[in-house]
Amino acid sequence: MKPFASRYLLLVAFSLLLGACQSAPPVVEAPDTRAPAIAQLEQSLASNELATAEDQLAALQGQAPEDRSLEPYQRQLAEAYLRRSQIDLQKGDVNAAATALSRARALMPKAPALTGEVNSAIAEARKAELDKAEADLKAAEAKPVAKVIDPSAPSTTVALNLADIQQMRRQLDAIAADVVNYQCDVSIQAPRTDDYPWLATLLTKRVKKLDPGFDLKLQKQILRNVPAQVVLTPRKP
Repeated sequence: MKPFASRYLLLVAFSLLLGACQSAPPVVEAPDTRAPAIAQLEQSLASNELATAEDQLAALQGQAPEDRSLEPYQRQLAEAYLRRSQIDLQKGDVNAAATALSRARALMPKAPALTGEVNSAIAEARKAELDKAEADLKAAEAKPVAKVIDPSAPSTTVALNLADIQQMRRQLDAIAADVVNYQCDVSIQAPRTDDYPWLATLLTKRVKKLDPGFDLKLQKQILRNVPAQVVLTPRKP
């Protein structure tokens, strides 16, 4: 009788255990609420919308600061900024290249080798810019200042003050300087025939004093209704 009772009790216990398993509610895993945000981050990276991707990554990291699964996205974003920096540098936009490089560094501060080559290239480009600016400044300082002509104009006409000899001599001094410095051909226009040789001699002496080897080309024009004047025409390169 005892063996039968034992088997009966064992059967009852097994039935109760089986019923408990069947009646227990199934285990439901909590949905991953970050999945949509990560999908948006991946889309932004694929579209090269780096500023948006950086904001999205920061938001995800703020929600789970210790989550190491976001590190690949951080590195991917840093590499994308690095590529942008290289492209900007190739275009000659050094400032944009430096800005993109700074973002790559901020994202991967423990990987200096990642940005070292581009950083060197940017430094060289900045040095080249400074060297060019310095050369341009020196060239501008060395370039003579026009006294009477407009260097950007095809020609400049200067009316001579024949009534004031001292004033006219100062005018001729300035004209001679521009003739030499800007390689000008000269047309002397005078109302009287006798005025031309006098003015031509005064101007020629001044030009030869400044540059004895200068090839001065003078043109004579007698215009009865025009006051004495000089037309300066810079020679084309």
